[in-house]
Amino acid sequence: MASETTPFPHEDSAAAGDAALSATGRVASSGPFPTRSPAEGGLLDDVAETELSALATIVARARTAQVAWAEVPIRERAELIARVKKRLLARAEEIAALVHRECGKPIEEAALAEVLPNADLIDHWTRSIEELLDDSPVALDPLAYPGKVGRIQRAPRGVVALITPWNYPVAIPLRTIVPALLAGNAVVFKPSEVTPRSGALVASLFDGLLPEGLLAVAQGGSDVGAALVGAGVDLVVFTGSVAAGKKIAVACAERLVPTSLELGGKDSAIVLGDCDMERAARGVVWGAFTNAGQNCASIERVYVERAIADRFIARVVALTRELRVGVDVGVMTTARQAELVRQQLVAAVESGAEILAGGAPEDGSLAFPPTVLQVEREDTPLLREETFGPLLPVIVVKDAEEAIARTNASRFALTTSLWTRGYERAHALARRLRSGVVTINNHGFTGALPAAPWTGTGDSGSGVTNSPHALSELTRPRFLLEDRSRAKSELWWYPYTPTLRTIAFAMARARGGAGWLGRISALVELVAALARRLLGG
Repeated sequence: MASETTPFPHEDSAAAGDAALSATGRVASSGPFPTRSPAEGGLLDDVAETELSALATIVARARTAQVAWAEVPIRERAELIARVKKRLLARAEEIAALVHRECGKPIEEAALAEVLPNADLIDHWTRSIEELLDDSPVALDPLAYPGKVGRIQRAPRGVVALITPWNYPVAIPLRTIVPALLAGNAVVFKPSEVTPRSGALVASLFDGLLPEGLLAVAQGGSDVGAALVGAGVDLVVFTGSVAAGKKIAVACAERLVPTSLELGGKDSAIVLGDCDMERAARGVVWGAFTNAGQNCASIERVYVERAIADRFIARVVALTRELRVGVDVGVMTTARQAELVRQQLVAAVESGAEILAGGAPEDGSLAFPPTVLQVEREDTPLLREETFGPLLPVIVVKDAEEAIARTNASRFALTTSLWTRGYERAHALARRLRSGVVTINNHGFTGALPAAPWTGTGDSGSGVTNSPHALSELTRPRFLLEDRSRAKSELWWYPYTPTLRTIAFAMARARGGAGWLGRISALVELVAALARRLLGG
């Protein structure tokens, strides 16, 4: 997600606290936090900013709590965190209303994207975590390593710093918080300064269930995020802009702290001539405009085969014109992001793009209409940079080959959707895409599937949320070897003698370093040398 949050000072990011919106007065700012709702214009509750000097203490408390928490049996951890599901569902209306006030998304969208999928997420992780964290046996040759057994354990990282964006302020943090805690970690969570109240609500779902300090919230802007990265944590999980992600990667590399980075997207939909026209059009319109396009998985490029382009574009335009701003499509969350989207739209039109539906609001309002454009030039920023707003550029291509080539040419590679009735062909095309997620005849919802990995490559980052693969980031492998041998000494222990040298080279020949006659000779020599070694030779 490219422009949602900024953990470093002076980062040019859409999630930095907005200045007052002079045209409407709807998004005023006091300190790093907006004080008025982008949806309603009403005042939002005050939020206390975390002092930079307090971060070291917060991390130290988290570390102390984590040591004790890691000793709690996994089943007990799961039973405690499973209770969060009931709390989440019981507060569904409250959560949806708060997300609506802070982000501007419709209530229905907030409930469907921020509440219900997280109930599934909690169920999945609490039911599967014991099996997923089970030790894995390591096969050891009983002749070479007699009496020895080995296993791989999944050890918690320790203290996880979690920095999340404003576009899905409940869903995105819970995707990390739940499995991180279940794996035995502590979490220090910095929500976006645009949605601090939603961040505080997320943490409150765990009140009274965890040791004190195990899950802590650090509220503030870019300076708090930067300080948290450098506060001695054991892992940084970040969702946000490419520029900020690169700075985090450098800062963490200097400290040898691992990172999980989910960054931008410039997702494409490839619409083939044999698609179900109505389903494809409706799916593309939803995929482009849900959450007002403020989604790393939004469709931001549509490549449609020429044979059906006119009919497909006409249907997309008709469906887009039916959408109601403020009802179906929410307002944009920040004035800064709305301005960036407007600039991309203007630049695209100046380079020859044609607006087919929508257009920039004239009064600078955050109610940005869903906009469809037909674009020919690939070098416009609208096709190269993440938009993070309700713009849908459509590009007519000769065939699927051209669509695949154009999709893969992007520096982003998060998700791509293929729209076709030819499933066998779609699977073949999917294997050629760089994207971390490929969907056929759907788009953008799989981040809500807790068993399915959400990941990308290139400038989309390499972090993984959801699925067992996420545990590779939230834990580290620890090898445990148990030796049950009753021998007084190992073959390779001291003393080093001519007999040991004979054994070593005879083993090399016997294991393949000689022809079959040489191997037989080596085995005879090896047996004799082993006998001498056992007698102290």
